[in-house]
Amino acid sequence: MARSSSSTYVKAGTMSAVSSSVRQRGGPNVKKAPAATSPTRDSGVNGFLDLKKPASSVGSEWDYKLALVVITALAFATRFWGIGHPNEVVFDEVHFGKFASYYLQRTYFFDVHPPFGKLLFALMGWFVGYDGHFLFDNIGDSYIDNKVPYVAFRAMPALLGALTVPTVFLIMWESGYSVPAAALAACLVLFDNAHIGQTRLILLDATLVFAMSVSVLCYVRFYKLRHEPFGRKWWKWLLLTGVALSCVISTKYVGAFTFFSIGCAVVIDLWGLLDIKRPQGALSLPQFGKHFAARLFGLIIVPFFFYLFWFQVHFAILTRSGPGDDFMTPEFQETLSDNIMTMQSVGIDYFDSIAIKHKETKNYLHSHLDKYPLRYDDGRVSSQGQQVTGYPFEDVNNHWEILPGYPLPDDKKTSQHVRNGDLIKLRHVVTNSILLSHDVASPYYPTNQEFTTVSLEDAAGPRYNDTLFELRIEQGKGKQEFKTMSGQFKLVHHPTKVAMWTHTTPLPDWAFKQAEINGNKNVAQSSNIWYVDEIPSLPKDSDRRIREPRKVKHVPFLKKYFELQRAMFYHNNALTSSHPYASHPVQWPFLLRGVSFWTQNETRRQIYFLGNPIGWWLVSSVLAVFAGIIGADQLSLRRGIDALDELWAPGTRSRLYNSTGFFFLTWAAHYLPFYLMGRQLFLHHYLPAHLASALVTGALLEFVFTMDPAGLDDHIQGSAIDGKGGKRKGGAGKRSLPAKERMGGNMLYLWAAAGALLVPVLWGWYFFLPLTYGKPGLDVAGVVARKWLGYDLHFAK
Repeated sequence: MARSSSSTYVKAGTMSAVSSSVRQRGGPNVKKAPAATSPTRDSGVNGFLDLKKPASSVGSEWDYKLALVVITALAFATRFWGIGHPNEVVFDEVHFGKFASYYLQRTYFFDVHPPFGKLLFALMGWFVGYDGHFLFDNIGDSYIDNKVPYVAFRAMPALLGALTVPTVFLIMWESGYSVPAAALAACLVLFDNAHIGQTRLILLDATLVFAMSVSVLCYVRFYKLRHEPFGRKWWKWLLLTGVALSCVISTKYVGAFTFFSIGCAVVIDLWGLLDIKRPQGALSLPQFGKHFAARLFGLIIVPFFFYLFWFQVHFAILTRSGPGDDFMTPEFQETLSDNIMTMQSVGIDYFDSIAIKHKETKNYLHSHLDKYPLRYDDGRVSSQGQQVTGYPFEDVNNHWEILPGYPLPDDKKTSQHVRNGDLIKLRHVVTNSILLSHDVASPYYPTNQEFTTVSLEDAAGPRYNDTLFELRIEQGKGKQEFKTMSGQFKLVHHPTKVAMWTHTTPLPDWAFKQAEINGNKNVAQSSNIWYVDEIPSLPKDSDRRIREPRKVKHVPFLKKYFELQRAMFYHNNALTSSHPYASHPVQWPFLLRGVSFWTQNETRRQIYFLGNPIGWWLVSSVLAVFAGIIGADQLSLRRGIDALDELWAPGTRSRLYNSTGFFFLTWAAHYLPFYLMGRQLFLHHYLPAHLASALVTGALLEFVFTMDPAGLDDHIQGSAIDGKGGKRKGGAGKRSLPAKERMGGNMLYLWAAAGALLVPVLWGWYFFLPLTYGKPGLDVAGVVARKWLGYDLHFAK
């Protein structure tokens, strides 16, 4: 017994009624059951029945199975061949290899991506007994010299990349497409240099693309069981879809695009279930509620809890202080053992001399006798006050005495702790002047206030209020004591409510290229945070330096999770700096540029991340053709001509809109949102969309070969529009046959078309292999020959 399959994942509510005939899994390769040979046009989109496959067709799927075995073997061969080359750190392996080492050392680190993909690398390292001693610091560092099991690390993405190819084939098979259509879609991924190159290195994209493809496959299997709701298999594929979706978004946040793709199909499916005129019968509202609740549980709640689970694993492993500490609050850092900030923190008293450091830029608050110039380059006038700048090195000009904003009682002048919310003043020790901010524009930011200093006399007289600053400890509680290292704070000017801030753009020569300090009106901005690095005035033998052993504190999981989420989103959006190999989304479908991953000057070898140009141009062209077909169909329907279902096979519109349309939606959802992003973008961001475009290409190939040209004239004559806008009687177009039946059962033309498309794809794959595998090295002529669109390859001279 075999289940029938339909290719409709997205029901179009306003679509014309189409055939209820069922295309068995395997599409044109499987004969239709007798009950489906004479379809009626008013059966409805949802009139799909589960048919028993005739006994003679039980073994008819051997061609699918054979193709699947061959494609899978080729996928493993292309992904694993020469995986040990180069035996050096390549491109972003410096990041993801490092993160695997940190996991194995249990050392806390920070990254903008969720933990699932990185945990897989750590798991592989644990399997082979690696201890994480190598930190992947520089591109080109030798794996051999440092005894790193790099082949095992690379085998993880290679395995997932190889499994992605048969998953694409299975998506097409389960959707009811023919062997050549499924093979074409799979081969466009199999012989794509970008997919190969990205899956042979210690990178996250193989995990992302594989999980995305599995999500689509699981949803297709779930949708095929829509007439057997709440059965064991129905629940199995629903939950597997949710688990796969959780793996996508737990690898990278662009996995949300996969949620959107499948979410659109689910919403339209639910909309169809709500229809009281469903061919299968109307659902009561309680029944519909069960369907809605099941999908909510399987596709939202389950993925979310799996997503949280990986963060719980992340926190459970990373218990030691590490390079990620600086991104987290002092409270979070107190949950890590060996944390320097909590181990070395000292309470600060009034009249201590302190060195204040900016959290992000690591510049000290600094001042010297030089003045601001009278006029800046843009013609604006300064106060000509003493310069207050940021300086990255230790220096006596970084020392500031912390003074109370208001007089203290005599009995508290020598032992009064500084606390959260206090009004304070800062005296620059070397120049004996008081820090001040006022309503004068800063050198670089006309909207921000200048910081300068004034004499003690002015600070005690007419400028008194301008020298008052409020100390706001981040996440401070009440009158919490102010401490070095752990007491991260914002210094807010009391009269004008601007926060002291600095940035990375250096001032001109008149400020010795030091950093600008100014008053930021956006007080909530996280880059306003500073901390006290040391207390230079505190004697080495002071009792205040004696530290008692501190226990690691516990913070609830959700509190740590939300703090990390905020930091991840903030720093991900902050990745706006330029990169020599960054690209724009408009360049991706046409493969206008790639990324240089690795070079070796002695052998003239290089790895240049680039797709198969012929394959990418093919799928991009097909996307445009599909959009054109949809547009032409809508235009013809407006004029009363129903071409798709009468010139092609009955049910063609359902398949084209719902199955191919679902693949097209998946492509658009994984591509178009990048136009809204301001962060750095690279070619690898297009890989999920490219996979979806390969599915569209295979589907559209079969669509072309299901047309019955012989029926064209009869249809035009028989269904001509009469003067009253109705069709003439006798206008029923002849039923077209699937490609295999129409062509005598051998599918020769369809195979020939697929082969004709794959031949240039195979040539393009082979031609660019030296850039994908990094060997052999190419001479100048060979490099120049591959600069098709001016690709910025090395060794072209």
